[in-house]
Amino acid sequence: MQRRSFIQTASAAGLVCVDSVAEAETFTAAASGESFAIDDNKVTYFTNAVTRPVKVMVVADTHLFRDDERGKPYREFSGRMAKAYNNTSHFKTGQPTNPEHSFEAALERAKSEGIDLLALVGDIFSFPSEAAIDWVLERLTTVEMPWLYVAGNHDWHYEGMEGSLEQLRADWIKRRLKPMYQGNHPLMAVYEVHGVRFLAIDNSHYEILPEQLEFFRTEVRRGQPIVLFVHIPLYAPGRSMGFGCGHPDWGAATDRNYELERRP
Repeated sequence: MQRRSFIQTASAAGLVCVDSVAEAETFTAAASGESFAIDDNKVTYFTNAVTRPVKVMVVADTHLFRDDERGKPYREFSGRMAKAYNNTSHFKTGQPTNPEHSFEAALERAKSEGIDLLALVGDIFSFPSEAAIDWVLERLTTVEMPWLYVAGNHDWHYEGMEGSLEQLRADWIKRRLKPMYQGNHPLMAVYEVHGVRFLAIDNSHYEILPEQLEFFRTEVRRGQPIVLFVHIPLYAPGRSMGFGCGHPDWGAATDRNYELERRP
């Protein structure tokens, strides 16, 4: 299968997938000789392949649900997710918060810490709401730093809407999410920051397309430092079904949420 070939290639390249809000710093090789270090939600990579520190903030699964009259015709498809994450708790303090407050707090931290790249890695939206997308784009104009976006499985999904996953993704990217890509290809794009090539590949329906695989292989052949961003965690032997992209047992029998999310 093509997606298994992709996983094997990615593993050989030493790529790491981060699926929660985090920061990553890439430094010249550390005196300790370690290749990476993890401190709470901060991951630091050490390499001789870059000449200066590169700081990246990764934001995912914010599930913004703002909606307005433009979304009224789609309420039968957005209703469940519109109520799913309205009130949440801060992952460290446990204090009450909500998706919009947390998103704005992340942007403020990115600005205050001099982040080199803001990576929005999927499920930024609970459904393709025009109001939520407009809200995010307005705030991204204030960050004054490069940013990238790759879709998750909820960003383009109206639950129960007729059509294949491929058709629905293409349709709602074109109709709603297109501005989030800043003119880049929505399924595969590269953003270079200080000599590091950050690849954004959309695997939001748990598959890698042949053209995405070739795009990735081409980038690997360049020989430059690369970091891969995907929303669905990549399978590796011993990992659970949650690492579903490329998992040999992934399918209707193991997809526990397809009925809840009314996916085809």
